[in-house]
Amino acid sequence: MNELQTSDAELAESGERTTLIIAYALDLIAPFTGFLVAIVSVIISHIKAGETRNQFIRSHHRWLIRTFWWNLLWAVVFGLATLVFIGYLGLVALVIWWYYRMVRGLINYSNNRPMPL
Repeated sequence: MNELQTSDAELAESGERTTLIIAYALDLIAPFTGFLVAIVSVIISHIKAGETRNQFIRSHHRWLIRTFWWNLLWAVVFGLATLVFIGYLGLVALVIWWYYRMVRGLINYSNNRPMPL
């Protein structure tokens, strides 16, 4: 086999990595779109986490899934708490937490490290 040719497994893994980067990119712009694109990202992550056998890729998709669902839970809680001022502070903290999770995930991705469970 020619060294320049890539195997089907390498192409599949490259596609999975590209899909993961797309999911991260969607999540990074989510706060500016009212989190609507985060719904697309979590759907992609749910599908890909079930399809892939690559534990590294799966751990990152599961990280994105957990980030979305925890964020949704706390957004509802803080949204209700906006009746008193503290809810607004909670929503700001939630956006900061969201970006922390995205940056941490991308750093681990670039260093080829899986995300913790």
